Amino acid sequence: MTPSAFTVPGLLPAAAEIFLLGMACVVLLVDIWLPDRYRRLTCQIAQASLAGALILVLATFPDARATTFAGTFVADPMAAVLKTFLLLVSGFGFFYARVHLEPRGLMRGEYFVLGLFAVLGMMVLVSAGNFLTLYLGLELLSLSLYAMVALDRDSKPGCEAAMKYFVLGALASGMLLYGISMIYGSTGSLDLATVGASISATGDMRLTLVLGLVFVVVGVAFKLGAVPFHMWVPDVYEGAPTPVTLFIATAPKIAAFGMLMRALVDGLGGLAADWSQMLVVLAVLSMAAGNVIAIAQTNIKRMLAYSAIAHVGFVFVGMAPGTPDGYAASMFYVLTYVLMALGGFAMVIWLGRAGHEADLLDDFRGLNDRNPWFAFMMLILMLSMAGVPPFVGFWAKWSVLREAVDAGMIWLAVAAVLFSVVGLFYYLRVVRLMYFESPRDAAPVTAFADMKVVVSVNALAILALGVYPGTLLDLCEAVIGA
Repeated sequence: MTPSAFTVPGLLPAAAEIFLLGMACVVLLVDIWLPDRYRRLTCQIAQASLAGALILVLATFPDARATTFAGTFVADPMAAVLKTFLLLVSGFGFFYARVHLEPRGLMRGEYFVLGLFAVLGMMVLVSAGNFLTLYLGLELLSLSLYAMVALDRDSKPGCEAAMKYFVLGALASGMLLYGISMIYGSTGSLDLATVGASISATGDMRLTLVLGLVFVVVGVAFKLGAVPFHMWVPDVYEGAPTPVTLFIATAPKIAAFGMLMRALVDGLGGLAADWSQMLVVLAVLSMAAGNVIAIAQTNIKRMLAYSAIAHVGFVFVGMAPGTPDGYAASMFYVLTYVLMALGGFAMVIWLGRAGHEADLLDDFRGLNDRNPWFAFMMLILMLSMAGVPPFVGFWAKWSVLREAVDAGMIWLAVAAVLFSVVGLFYYLRVVRLMYFESPRDAAPVTAFADMKVVVSVNALAILALGVYPGTLLDLCEAVIGA
C-alpha cells in the first residue's frame, strides 16, 4: 500500500494571520512578567503586532482569488481590503482603550491579548473558504468578545452583559451549526465553492437547503445585531467598558459583512432569491426598531446601539438585490459606518476621562462652550451618521438606496428614506445639546495632544471621504468584481 503524498500548503496567503497568532502569544507571555508600571508596553506591542500584520496584508495583496490549506482559506482582493480596515480600526481602538483604561487602573494585558485573538478570528472569518473555517473564525472572535465584555470583574452591569451575550451567542452559534449540517447533508460538502456549484444543480433537495439557509441567516443576523436578533446589543453596549463597546461596535461589523459575503454569496448564491427576501424583512424590521427606539434613549451608548441596529438594516438594503454593485454598496456602507462609530465612541471615552463615564446624553450638554473643537468633531460624526450631505454617511445611504431602486425595490428605498428621517431626530438632539444648552459643568475639557490628533484625524476623515466618496466606493466595486 503506497502512502499518500503530503503536500505542504502555501503559507504566504495566510502570512498575516500566522504572524498575528505568534504575536498574540508573545504579548500574552510578556504581559505575565511585566510590572504594573510598565503595563503600557503591552499596548504598544499589541499595536506593533497590528502594524506588522497590516504590512504583511499589503505586501501580499492578491491580484486574483487564491486558496490554500486545501481550499479552506481564501485570499482575494475583497478579503485584503477588509483585513486592512480591520487592522486599522483595531489599532485606533487599542489607542482609545489605553486612554480610557490607564487612569482607571484597568490597564491589564487581557484586553489587548483578547483583542488580538479577536482580530485573528475576524481575519480568518473574512478569508473563509469552507463552512468549517467560517465557524472556527466566528467562535474565536465570539469567545474573545465574551471575555472582553466582562473585563471589569467588579462591574455588575458588565458581568450581566457578558452573560447575556454568551448565552444568546451560544444559541446563535448552535443555530448556525444546525444550518451548516443541513447544507452538508444536502450537498455532501462544506467547501463553499463546491456547495455553490452543487446548489446550482440541485432540484430535489431544495426544501432542506432553504431550511439550512434560514439557520445560517439567523447566525449572521445575530452577529450583525439585526432585528429580531438584536436583544443583546443595547445591554452589551451599555454594560461593557466603553473601550470594549467601541471594539464590538466597529471591527466585528466588518468581519460580519465578510461572513455575509462568504456564506450567502460564495456558498449559497444559488439561493439568492430566497435569502434576498429574508434580508428585506430583516432590513425593514431593523431600520424601524433601531430608529424608533433610539429616540427614547437617554444613555448615548444605548442610543448608538440602536443606531447600529438601524444601520445594519441599510446594509441589508444593499445586499437584497443580489447584485455585485449592491454588494459593493453594502461594503462601502459598512466601512464608512465603522469609521463613524469609531469616532463616536472615541468622543465618549474622551469626555469621560475626568474620572466618570460620560455615557449620558446630558454629559454632552454645552460641549461647545467647554471645547469648541471637539464639539465640532462630534457634530461631523452625528451629521454623517444621520446621512446629511456633504458627509460620507450621506453617500453611503445614497449608494445602497440607488441599488435598491435599480433592482425595482422602490418601496424598500422609500421605507429606508422615511426611517432615515426619523433617525435625524436623535442625532440632531446631540447637536442641540452641544450647541444650544448650557453645560452642567462649565470647566473646560482638555485632551492630551495625541488624543486630540487621533480623534481629529478620525472625524476629519469622515468629512474628507464625504467630499471624495468615489475613491473608497470605486475600491469596493473593484474588489467585489475581482
